[in-house]
Amino acid sequence: MELAAAPQRRRTGTQDADGMAVASFVLGLLGLLVLNAFLGPIAVVLAAAALWRGTTRRGRACLGLALGVADLLVLVALMQLDNTVSWSF
Repeated sequence: MELAAAPQRRRTGTQDADGMAVASFVLGLLGLLVLNAFLGPIAVVLAAAALWRGTTRRGRACLGLALGVADLLVLVALMQLDNTVSWSF
């Protein structure tokens, strides 16, 4: 008696790109509140990679890109207000 092998589930490049688009959106949104110097660039890179790979969630990737850039702009604005390299509440 021979057992059939379980079917392997493979992720396609589009599914990976969709995951990157969602991750960039979430990290960009979270970066507006905390760790914007760290999460902003990650959101930008993930959004760019998702767009380059041809995600079906193009709007979410564009929002992630915009939020990542906004994270960096908020960081620069708050650094200018504090006259320091970092900022705090």
